[in-house]
Parts: sequence; C-alpha cells; structure tokens
Amino acid sequence: MPRFFAIRRALPLTCLATLLVCIAACSAPSLPFARLAGLITHRELDEISGLAASHVHEDVLWVHNDSGNPARLYAISTRGRLLARFDVVGAKNIDWEDIASFNLNGKHYLLLADIGDNGGQRRDFALHVIEEPAQLTSGVVRPAWSIRAHWPDGPRDCEAVAVDAATGQVLLISKKRFPPELFSLPLSNPHGQVQEARRIGRLEGVPQVSAAMRDKDPALAALFSQVTAADMSPDRKTLAVLTYGSVLFYRRQEGETWADAVSHPPETHDVPWIPQAEALGWSAGGAGLYASGESRPAPLYYLVPQQ
Repeated sequence: MPRFFAIRRALPLTCLATLLVCIAACSAPSLPFARLAGLITHRELDEISGLAASHVHEDVLWVHNDSGNPARLYAISTRGRLLARFDVVGAKNIDWEDIASFNLNGKHYLLLADIGDNGGQRRDFALHVIEEPAQLTSGVVRPAWSIRAHWPDGPRDCEAVAVDAATGQVLLISKKRFPPELFSLPLSNPHGQVQEARRIGRLEGVPQVSAAMRDKDPALAALFSQVTAADMSPDRKTLAVLTYGSVLFYRRQEGETWADAVSHPPETHDVPWIPQAEALGWSAGGAGLYASGESRPAPLYYLVPQQ
C-alpha cells in the first residue's frame, strides 16, 4: 500500500480523532452525499482495506486488514465499534484487499479477496468464500470453498471485487492500469481448478487530476484515479467503485451486462476526507454505502448516491 498519509503517523490518536470530528463539522463536504457515521479506533483496526455489510446482523459491518496482518475477520458496528473477531482457518492473508457479502441458495456468505500485488509478482491469487457467522461471538471460521485464479496476460495489482450471485459472477477491477480493466470469474469452483480471469470491459469516465495537481504533486496525482474497492448494490442495478479521489456509480440498464454498464459515464462524487480510502460497501438495504480507509482512527462515512 502507498503510505502517503503521513498525518496518521505524526499525530497522537486523540488529536487525530479531534481533527476528524472538526473536519467533518467545519468543512464543506458534498452533503447530502456524505455524512460521518462514526470512527474506528480499535488498535487492531489500523489498515482496513475491505468492508461489507452483514446480511445476518442488523447494523453490522465486516472488515479486514491488508498484508502483514493475521488472517482475521472483524465485525464492527455502523458507528465503528469492534464487536467480534474471527480467525480464518485455512486461508493466508498474503494481501487481502476487499470483501463482498452476498446471498446464495438461501445462505449468507462473505467473499474475502486475496488479490493485492503491489510489486506485480504474484503468479496467481485467491478468493475465499465464508458462510457468514450466525453469532457475533469471537472464534474461528473456515472457507466453504476457495477460488484460485490467475490473470490472462501476467500479474497485475487489484484491490476491488464485487459479487453478482444471480449470474454466478465475481467481478474484479484492476488498480493501476488506465482505463481500469473489468474482469470476471465464476463464483463456484466445484473441481478446485485454477481459473483464468476473463477481461470483459474497461471503466469509462474515471476522474483524473488537474494539470495543476500533476505539476504540484506528481506522486499524489499518480495515485488519485487508482481503483481501491468496489461493491454491487443488493438490487444488482449499480456497481459502486472507489478510487483514492472519487466514488463512482455505474448504473446497469435493463438487458445490459456489467461490461455494458461500465462503458457509460458514471455518477461521480469526490471522496470525503478519508486517509487512504480503500474500503467501500453497500448497506444491507441498499440505500447507501459505508466507506473507510487505512488509518487509526479511521473515519467511517455513510454515502448516499442520487436516486
């Protein structure tokens, strides 16, 4: 992960928490699109790179940290309070970068995406599907199944996945290539074979930084449009995509594929004040999304797109 938000290391925890509240209260965010829902302050949650809403427990979110951390899943409240932790037995956290929640055959599942590859060296990657815990009591969970896959033309960094359970599809979006590429994988893997991700499209209309920003801070400008998370709305009509600078909403019209949907210009918004924004997930009801990032404390925002 790029570590360009030095403020999180430089300020004491209490000072940064105060700063976050002041920024939320005193700045001019693009409300009603964004509002501060809470703060994630627990010491174990300082590198959140994935977020998904529970479909079993009301007002609960599932989050995880990225590489260098245990293979562990956390349940938090929609205000940011830690509720439970689960060690994922049978899966390694090489570089977990996203999580998605979905329903299939009457059961509720979470898909953990071990897909990060900052150095562009991984020969394959893994997706682990876990049945959502019925009780918020800390313990262990095991994958119901795993999907191992590789890219069609060599390694690439990826941090964004979404699941369309109705079509049996996992969607993945590349991070550093422009325009970002959209890939598809089968959600099921009955024979345990290594799958090849299939490129099905490219994302249209991802906002870029201004020429002035590129001149002022080329390193930050290069990161601005990189895709860091994605999630599909419960009604399967909208794919939400997060970059370091923007939140994008791709609407799928009747009869369109997801490749068709991302070929149209999206609804776009500026990212609210989130240091290293890398986590995005629709609420269980689909009215809005929660977003957070890699910091401690991490602001937890609730985002409401246009209807």
